[in-house]
Amino acid sequence: MKKQVKYLLLGLLIVIAAESSAQNVREIIQKMEDNARGSSSYVEMTMTTVRPRYTREISLRAWSKGEEYSLIFVTAPARDKGMGFLKRQKEIWNFIPSIDRTIKMPPSMMSQSWMGSDFSNDDLVRESSTIKDYDHQILGEEVIDGHLCWKIELIPHPESSVVFSKVLLWVSKDKYLHMKTENYDEGDELVSTMLMSDVRLMDDRELPTRMEMIPHNSKNQSTIIVYQNARFDFPIEEDFFSTQNLKNFDALQGM
Repeated sequence: MKKQVKYLLLGLLIVIAAESSAQNVREIIQKMEDNARGSSSYVEMTMTTVRPRYTREISLRAWSKGEEYSLIFVTAPARDKGMGFLKRQKEIWNFIPSIDRTIKMPPSMMSQSWMGSDFSNDDLVRESSTIKDYDHQILGEEVIDGHLCWKIELIPHPESSVVFSKVLLWVSKDKYLHMKTENYDEGDELVSTMLMSDVRLMDDRELPTRMEMIPHNSKNQSTIIVYQNARFDFPIEEDFFSTQNLKNFDALQGM
């Protein structure tokens, strides 16, 4: 009887320790997300797509509120100006000004390239949640770009819309900065790597202001996003993220 009680207590301790560890990992990722995005955010950035035969640069403005709402506009070059992307909870919309048409994007399009770049639609509008759609585990520690980081494994839930079978995430231990991501396919082969660098003060916080997405099997190919300006935690209503505003970029120019 004493042995059975001993084994039962040991089993309970193992379960409690596992749950505590999982909770701690979620807390790390939540702090990373809160630091990078805040309760609300506004960002001005450029995205440069590098290919062997050409380089293409576009300018972007983006607003967000939590995980559920985001609005992104292309501001340059002129031929793409006004193109917009909207996320309202589980709905994703795309506005194409050249044909004056708003298109509701199905989940199947989340894995597709965003405007010919190495980022996917999901990378930009974030249909999936780093917290809710994965199981998490700390694998160890590693130094990335001079920052001691937790190395965290993310395995997507079967019902989630995540296209990768495994994601590795590096988060700095000092300021919860997202420093690196690796994406893997079902065969456990590396698909792409995202490197974060150039940590600077943006509004009231330090952030990596340069991110480079590098596909694993494509030579001399990458996409680089650089933040020029950002502000966080300002009042913004959910009604701001509407299909009407998606089609009305000129009216938002002064915001």
